[in-house]
Amino acid sequence: MDTSNGDFEATDHDAVVRRVRPWLYASNRKLRHLHGISVRNLTVTPPSSRARGKTINDDDIPNTLTSPSKLQAQNESRPLQPSRSFTDLASRGASDSRTGKRPELRGSRRRSLLPWNDPNPVRRQLRLEDITLSRMADIFFSLHFDGMKEPIFISEVVEKATNPNFQAFDLNACGPTVSRSDSVTLKLWVKTESMPEYIQLVELRQNTRSLQFLGRTLDDFHQPLPANCVLFHFPDGVYTSLTDISPVEPPFSGVGQKGTAENNTLPTSSYDALMRLANLDECIQDALATRERLEAQIGDILQSNESALKTESESAQAQDRLALVRQAVANERKQIRAANKRKEELVASIKARQSFMSQGRIHQERAQSHLPDARNKLAGSEKLLAQNAEESKGQIRRIAEDLMAIYPIEPVPDKVLAFTIAGLSLPNSKFDDIDREEVAAALGYTAHVVYLLSFYLSVWIPYPISPNLSTSLIQDPVSQDLPQRTFPLYPVSVQYRFEYAVFLLNKDIEFLLNRQGIRGLDIRHTLPNLKYLFYILTAQTRDIPARKAGGIRGLLTGRLTPSMSRRGSLDSTVSGEVAQPRKAHDMILRMNGLALSADGNTANGGSVVH
Repeated sequence: MDTSNGDFEATDHDAVVRRVRPWLYASNRKLRHLHGISVRNLTVTPPSSRARGKTINDDDIPNTLTSPSKLQAQNESRPLQPSRSFTDLASRGASDSRTGKRPELRGSRRRSLLPWNDPNPVRRQLRLEDITLSRMADIFFSLHFDGMKEPIFISEVVEKATNPNFQAFDLNACGPTVSRSDSVTLKLWVKTESMPEYIQLVELRQNTRSLQFLGRTLDDFHQPLPANCVLFHFPDGVYTSLTDISPVEPPFSGVGQKGTAENNTLPTSSYDALMRLANLDECIQDALATRERLEAQIGDILQSNESALKTESESAQAQDRLALVRQAVANERKQIRAANKRKEELVASIKARQSFMSQGRIHQERAQSHLPDARNKLAGSEKLLAQNAEESKGQIRRIAEDLMAIYPIEPVPDKVLAFTIAGLSLPNSKFDDIDREEVAAALGYTAHVVYLLSFYLSVWIPYPISPNLSTSLIQDPVSQDLPQRTFPLYPVSVQYRFEYAVFLLNKDIEFLLNRQGIRGLDIRHTLPNLKYLFYILTAQTRDIPARKAGGIRGLLTGRLTPSMSRRGSLDSTVSGEVAQPRKAHDMILRMNGLALSADGNTANGGSVVH
């Protein structure tokens, strides 16, 4: 089992070695294959021959040989002990003499001399900067060929580097003498900050056959490289020169070779293969001769029929030109037809406009003949309109005073902006601790007054009102995304619906104020704003016209009914007639939609005009 495992490991190792072997043989490695150079471990000043802090022995010498005496010393049963420092031996010996026990292997840590282990950060930084400045330099290289005075290639300058990588190049442009050669001279030129100019650091006369293969890339190579190591980049991998000895190459063995130490003969082609090759060559030559003969015959035929071919070519060109001309003519005719159609449309449009203009002149002449009469009628209409406006103002004032008498709005003593309507208190949009029935009745009266004012003032309020006394309703047809459009003007369980209804009522009052050219101070003051509107409506004119008997002539019998609120005023009672009987007066109020009192009498004897 152990043997088989060893064979398997050896086989894997051989496969890995075969995979990393170079493609080019050493004899085929020429300068035309070289396409890059890099330098590793750049050292301008050579290092000390003795490593600091370490004893030089045979194991530390690179590429040391294994002598028979060294092998005999390593195979002794008693191994050699590594040496210790004087301080370490003294401390361990003292501990052994007192206790008599075996000293511990772990001792005190020795002082480190590395520059990055200095406890002082300033000194550590200065040491690192000195080391960096001493190792980094500006570098470039030049390639020289024997027999040429000038260098065949000069690279770019890589500044402040210790492991510079230069750009790729191609030496095929130097000619076959250089590209087919396998020897070149490389010179490295460096310059540090302390140097005034560049100096030659390395001059390497290199033969490409003596290069050692490191791998496809440097990532696969993990061994330390010497100082100022020059790496040569070929298509199959990276090479360097670790020694000047040329590598031993195995002789090339062809496919199917069965050579031995006594017989190294190689197989060659058979007679049949050579005859087939000769026949193939004759066939190829015959095909070439046939092709040349056919080319000559075709050329003679074309030359003899040159005039006919020329005529045919000119005929084809003429036919193509004729087709293009016909297509152009068809397009022009199409455009002419479209232009004629557009011309006819424009002529018809011009004629229609002329006819309309002539008719317009006739109507204008007729209007000019009727213009003086129309101006006279306009003056009369304007005068009549002004008269009707003045009369409507007086009627509106009388109606407003009647409504104030029916629904009196009086201030509450010792309270600011607190009013009652028909003796019922109505707070200004604050309904925390209220009498629900009293507030519902007050809002019913207020809604009825607003409803009547919208008719008498000919104003269409944005939020329609349904006056039903203590169960009045108001609608919102304006807002969007509302689940319901109707809201109660009386306290309900859903408080926000009632408060929103009061808000809509206040908006209607504000709309009436705005139509009269008035701006309310606060929309939440329901009765103060309504009282203010009544003041404005009743203060428009000084005189109040008398009522006119309208749609209830049979009941009035041509008599005037004086207003109870204006009783004793000379402006209200023109002829001094007495009031009609209570029964007829109550019927008038009921038919005009005004509120009646509980015993059938009107509030303060108000009436409605038509």
